[in-house]
Amino acid sequence: MAHKKAAGKASQHISPEGKRLGVKASDGTKVAPGMIIIRQRGTHIGLGKGVAVGRDHTIYSVAKGKVKFGKRKGRNIVSVI
Repeated sequence: MAHKKAAGKASQHISPEGKRLGVKASDGTKVAPGMIIIRQRGTHIGLGKGVAVGRDHTIYSVAKGKVKFGKRKGRNIVSVI
């Protein structure tokens, strides 16, 4: 019997953990000021009314209301109404 495990390429591979990006509040969800709506890398989704963007492109609410997704000039946007 072997006293050491095989040191092949497969046993050396370590997958990095996910960054938990994506939509955190869907369309029609009630939000309060400061609540995160979307976590993203880059500005894939634009800003509408009632939202602001953080340093890491996170979109968050600055007003109380409901989340509304839509399009403006062919680009996806998110607003709080």
